[in-house]
Amino acid sequence: MFKALDQGGEATARVAALSHDQMLRDSAIAPAADGGKTGKPGALARWKHGLERWCHDVEIAPDLACDIGSRRWFRGLATMLALGTVAFAMVPDFSAVEAATPLVDRSRDEYRSQTISPLALGADSGRHMGASPLVRPLAKVPERPSIQLVSTLGQGDGFGRMLERVGVGGADLEQITRLVSAAVPVDDLASGTRFDITMGQRPAPGAPRALASMDFRARFDLDLSVERGPGGLALVRHPIHVDQTPLRIRGSVGSSLYRSARNAGAPVGAIQDYLRAIDKYLSLEGDIASQDQFDLVVAYKRSAKGEREVGELLYAGLEHGGKPKLQLLRWGKSGEMIASSALTQARGAPGGAPVAGRVTSSYGKRRHPILGFVRMHAGIDYGARYGSPIYAVADGVVNFAGRHGGHGNYVRLGHGGGLDTGYGHMSRIAVSRGTRVKAGQVIGYVGSTGLSTGPHLHFEAYRGGRTIDPSGLRFVSRPRIDGKEKDAFRARLNAMLEVQPGEALSPIDAPVAAQADAMREIDRLAPAAGE
Repeated sequence: MFKALDQGGEATARVAALSHDQMLRDSAIAPAADGGKTGKPGALARWKHGLERWCHDVEIAPDLACDIGSRRWFRGLATMLALGTVAFAMVPDFSAVEAATPLVDRSRDEYRSQTISPLALGADSGRHMGASPLVRPLAKVPERPSIQLVSTLGQGDGFGRMLERVGVGGADLEQITRLVSAAVPVDDLASGTRFDITMGQRPAPGAPRALASMDFRARFDLDLSVERGPGGLALVRHPIHVDQTPLRIRGSVGSSLYRSARNAGAPVGAIQDYLRAIDKYLSLEGDIASQDQFDLVVAYKRSAKGEREVGELLYAGLEHGGKPKLQLLRWGKSGEMIASSALTQARGAPGGAPVAGRVTSSYGKRRHPILGFVRMHAGIDYGARYGSPIYAVADGVVNFAGRHGGHGNYVRLGHGGGLDTGYGHMSRIAVSRGTRVKAGQVIGYVGSTGLSTGPHLHFEAYRGGRTIDPSGLRFVSRPRIDGKEKDAFRARLNAMLEVQPGEALSPIDAPVAAQADAMREIDRLAPAAGE
């Protein structure tokens, strides 16, 4: 038997096949019930034997590397695809499994605060640990001996309401208001004033805290302190040394007076006041050359604490070739800019521009942009932005203010001597009939009412009831300073001219009293010892 199995080739394959068949037949025969006789195979055994026989004969899983394209090969491919489909159908779901409920930031911080982790992280959660049954509440919690607060006086706020908000009681509130009012009116305290307040202990449980001290800036030159001493609240004044040397700025006009003044360090408000003042006497376009020198002096305050405060324009001058061409000084209770020529005799001065804009149409005949035919244009049109202020070119009285046909909203001023000026197409009128106005005063605002194609000012002039060209209009400036004020005016003018440019920017000198107090006793005795 073993020799037959050891032989190679087809004989070996047949022997193996016969042995296998014989083994299947022997195993498929079920033993008889009586144990001695051979019985017939069962139904399950017969079905299994038939299935195995079919799989052996059909060969449903052949080697796909052989006989490519044959029926046997396609049968194996079908088996592979079927088994692959079954495998993919049984792939498990890879969706995330929720292990715990997610926490939002606030809940996570609350959870951390109840654990020991804040101690390891330096208690960065900022919350207290959860109290355990061993924690007993205190019967009485001690208060802080003092509280430091900073309060700011808001727009439309009151001094008393501000103190009530920080917790000052009624008795202290009344006394503090009385003390501060003795130094400065509490209604004059500027909005934005900062108060450094220290509140002391309560005089009794449940009572408001007592004010210990309060410091604030009452004026540009004064600090105030309210301090509590043995005798109660007291006011302490702290004067601040203030230098009031005016700021003088000079320079060449160059290509632009405004830009040159800004480059020289002049404040914007002071430049606007300067241009508005000289515009009443000189034409900004034709009477000022690039070689001219502008000169302006502005009120200026400096405190020892470093604050700066720019005031109004005090002097406006213009020089040509080293000689004064125009000198204007703020004078009188009304604060007008008066020319130095008012000390001598009356003079003629051209009327200033009534609005900040450019000339779009001159005096003379033209084709009307709306009516479409040629007719007389009895004035000058200035193109300007809607709502720009319109100024009176000279002192006068309002003869008419209201709606006036094609002029729309219209104002007419009488300047005496049969000379009148008119201002048309206003969006809004700022004066009423019979009002006396001064040169440079706002009388209305640019608009496009009446026969108008856009926002502009129609400016016209009348002499004896007939229109004239406003471009050649000149007004007589008469002396407005009497003999008693001439000397004071000249002295004030000379004081402005003696101010050195940039002198106000030099270091502030300490007060004489402070210097004397700062000197040591040994320094005082040193000169005497040497004698």
